[in-house]
Amino acid sequence: MAMPFYVSPEQMMQDRAEYAKKGIAKGRSIIAMEYDQGVLFVADNPSTSLFKISEIYDNIAFSGAGRYSEFENLRKAGIQHADMKGMMYSREDVTARSLANGYSQTLGTLFSQEMKPYEVELLLAQVGEIPEGNELYRITFDGSIIDERNFTAIGGRSEAILTFLRKETTEICPSLKAALHLCQQAFEKGADPKSSLEGLEVAILDRTRSGRKFRRVATSEASALLS
Repeated sequence: MAMPFYVSPEQMMQDRAEYAKKGIAKGRSIIAMEYDQGVLFVADNPSTSLFKISEIYDNIAFSGAGRYSEFENLRKAGIQHADMKGMMYSREDVTARSLANGYSQTLGTLFSQEMKPYEVELLLAQVGEIPEGNELYRITFDGSIIDERNFTAIGGRSEAILTFLRKETTEICPSLKAALHLCQQAFEKGADPKSSLEGLEVAILDRTRSGRKFRRVATSEASALLS
């Protein structure tokens, strides 16, 4: 009788991590950045119908990089979880932290127990009533959670983008215009020199709005802000 092929647990985890990283590296990058009135999301996304940034709850936004079908499934699961929790308890109990913990458990289980891990990275942001109340989380393919401040990025060119942003700023941008300008520069110099405003998906969490804080920014409005 033939002996089954043996792979050590360490080698198996390493292979899964490399597989997931290769898939994420093919994905286009996304930046989340705090500014004086909220949180700005900018994604390198030439599609006008397949969004990479979306609303999860009243004041919480979600974005994903990597395999679209996988982070879309996670987005839908997050919306269902948030709606159920908000109805069973209260709307204040739905937080980016609780959603990040849920995504972390799901991705961690998939990474350690399934043959194929998810090839995704996630960004979650919640806008607070004051800038100090903002929450910004990055969740990696293996379920690790990183609590970020001021700005962060995910996707294939995230390291180059973060290197550029760390050189340019260390604090919250004073306005939406300044934050958008900085993000556009990061894509041009850190990710894709050919990047244009028409190929960027822009959305914000605006604390000055009543009710739902999430809003998409049209290309015409973004162009006016940068002019």
